Amino acid sequence: MGCIFLNIACYVGQNRVNLQMGIIMINKLYIKTFLFVFFTITLCACMLSACAGGSLNPQTGYLPVRNVKIGLIKGPSSIGMIKFMDEVDNGEITTNNYSFEISAAADEIVPKIVQGKIDIAAVPANLSSVLYNNTQGKIQVIAISTLGMMYVVENGNTITSIEDLRGKTIYAGFKGNSPEYDFNYILGAHGINPGKDLDIEWKSEHTECVAALATGNAAIAILPQPFVTIAQMQNENIRIAIDLNNEWEKLQEESENPSALVTGVIVARTEFINQNPGAIADFLERYSASVEYANANIGEAADLVGKYDIFPVAVAQKAIPYCNITFIEGQEMKEKLSGYLSVLFEQNPQAVGGALPGDGMYHMR
Repeated sequence: MGCIFLNIACYVGQNRVNLQMGIIMINKLYIKTFLFVFFTITLCACMLSACAGGSLNPQTGYLPVRNVKIGLIKGPSSIGMIKFMDEVDNGEITTNNYSFEISAAADEIVPKIVQGKIDIAAVPANLSSVLYNNTQGKIQVIAISTLGMMYVVENGNTITSIEDLRGKTIYAGFKGNSPEYDFNYILGAHGINPGKDLDIEWKSEHTECVAALATGNAAIAILPQPFVTIAQMQNENIRIAIDLNNEWEKLQEESENPSALVTGVIVARTEFINQNPGAIADFLERYSASVEYANANIGEAADLVGKYDIFPVAVAQKAIPYCNITFIEGQEMKEKLSGYLSVLFEQNPQAVGGALPGDGMYHMR
């Protein structure tokens, strides 16, 4: 009888062990199934998130890549971007899907960035303020791209200072644009009234001034790069008499908050900046490196300028050192640009969109 009870006890004990083992196996299976489902859902969410902004980043396998559309103007403001463009075209940059569009003039870019067809654009400095005011803050400045590149050039050797311009006839092609206000500011600081103390022969295009210099019909003109270089290539007697950027800096030496003669800036849509801070940061790093490359490697940069049909290689080789290509962001950008816009505002409020922009126009990262 005792053996029977012993056998029953052993049977019950064994079943209890089997039951416990079964529960453990079921728990493990449940955990594995839960983890599989969790990671599958997480992976799908990551893929959907990536697809919303582009495709998966091949460098990481999971971070989303953003589509970043950049608009440029055919001219010096594009030079700082050429290495960047070339690296994108060669597949060397995959952090974002960058695309570039080069237009002949700013008025081709403006509607596209306002409509959201372009995310980032290079524009004249005063236009950034006009856009900011007209769109109620939907456009912000993220960097300065070029400083003063306007020069007084002469077919001769009589001009060595601003004072020497008194009584002279000067050819210029920027009536009603910010370079006119820049020049007037410099003249006024030297006590010269542009309406009385000298004669400005206004032309509709810079090319007309170049032609007048080349043929000898004009002795003095104010030209930006690369038109200065083009004029010199047509007539070897044409020389740079005055660098207006240097003149501006001299006037700012005693200023408490010195401004700069800012000619070009990089702007971006405020909505794009807020939604894609990582993409903006990546762009600024790439652009900064590209500017540094262009200034340090004139020959190679000139070849790329020719490759992208910005202007001929021979012109680029001589013009780049005088184009004042730069990269300035943050507080320094704000100080230099806000001071410059104040100078324009004092002469013609409409040149900056009717009002000086507030701090919201200047992107800080």
